[in-house]
Amino acid sequence: MTKITYVMFDGGERAVDLKTGVNLMQGAVANNIPGIDGDCGGACACATCHIYVDAAWLPKVGPRTAMEDSMLEFAEHVEANSRLACQITVRDELAGMVVRLPEAQH
Repeated sequence: MTKITYVMFDGGERAVDLKTGVNLMQGAVANNIPGIDGDCGGACACATCHIYVDAAWLPKVGPRTAMEDSMLEFAEHVEANSRLACQITVRDELAGMVVRLPEAQH
């Protein structure tokens, strides 16, 4: 299990243990993290799982794909550290990672 901390826009935090191989969107939905909608079910087709990855973790999660960049064009408040949670797969190297949620997904 890998501990990931989700920080909501209002500052509230939820640390959850996720199984290796699930993506951050699946983990958020399964743990009722408010603010992650995942309307497309993780197909990188909606941008409703937009998150901000803390800078220290960006090298470990790797760069955005072209498809992810395309979907983020539909998201609000996109930053350099914006990612789609459905595109980040949990693995041991991500233990302790912190991600932040935007004010809204729509």
